[in-house]
Amino acid sequence: MTAWLLDVLGDEFEQTTLPLGEDHEGEVVATLVRALPPAPPEPPSGWERFVRRLRGMPQADPPPMLDGVDVLYVHGWSDYFFQKRLARFWTSQGARFFALDLRKYGRSLRDGQTPGYITDLKTYDEDIAAALEAMRPGAAGQRRLVLMGHSTGGLVLSLWASRHPDAADAVILNSPWLELQLAPLRAAIIPMIELQARLRPMEAAPQIDLGFYARAQAAVADPDDLMETNPTWRPVPAMPVHAGWLRAITRGHRTVADGLTITAPVCVLLSKRSALPTRWSDELTSADTVLAVDGIAQRALGLGSSVTIERIDGALHDVFLSRKAARDDAYARLERWVTGWAAATGS
Repeated sequence: MTAWLLDVLGDEFEQTTLPLGEDHEGEVVATLVRALPPAPPEPPSGWERFVRRLRGMPQADPPPMLDGVDVLYVHGWSDYFFQKRLARFWTSQGARFFALDLRKYGRSLRDGQTPGYITDLKTYDEDIAAALEAMRPGAAGQRRLVLMGHSTGGLVLSLWASRHPDAADAVILNSPWLELQLAPLRAAIIPMIELQARLRPMEAAPQIDLGFYARAQAAVADPDDLMETNPTWRPVPAMPVHAGWLRAITRGHRTVADGLTITAPVCVLLSKRSALPTRWSDELTSADTVLAVDGIAQRALGLGSSVTIERIDGALHDVFLSRKAARDDAYARLERWVTGWAAATGS
């Protein structure tokens, strides 16, 4: 039986550790976080039941829209799960919400490990398989699965969903990293990455993160709903990028470029514009400063046969951490898409 313990996010959340064996750096684990559902409404009183009978109304309220749905969220690079607001969106609709801190990220990072390091994105199949088993032991096929990934997590889940046809019922991607920021230079860059990864896989690239993305998030944060993060798990500047890891990412990009075959409907949420973060300006608080979003939008069209792309004016790289107007727009678009999906699929 899975042992669930209180999570660092507080009483609404629990976590469980998923053992994944060992590698050259020692013990390897992933961590699954779950959001506890809101308290059920009080049953109708005797008087309310009587009135309902008189009016020909059902004695019980219908189940929530996403009853019977599980959501599995995967974070991006140099990141982990901390978005309480996102979890509440799903649980308020009746879904069960789970978030996976992949091996060597966040809650899963152990002393002596290289944060986020991996040499093949397929290795995460083990993390995802362990998460799905912990989410619904013995219930495979009885609940609908919605995958939700941000940035690198969006790349990981896109590749996984394509390799596991019919495993997911919907895929939702928040600014997925489907292509290099310098895509026109791909032909020149890839051979250098491959050579460096073969000769010195643990060599770190020069740090180019100036901390502007984190500064932009802080600038637009909701003062009434602040999200505190662990600086060890979500450092500023971001975690070092190693050659072996970057090769795994670019090989994933190449697979996406060749075209994926995700059978489930896909929703991709992106900022309307990108901005180059070479120096600080207010423009960085209303644009994606991590990805070239036009290229991502085009690449997303090759994920499967049913892809919806939502471009959100004023959104940051994580559209759900944007300024309130853009954030509200992102949630409204997500709810609209999910409502349509649920109606079309009989959820």
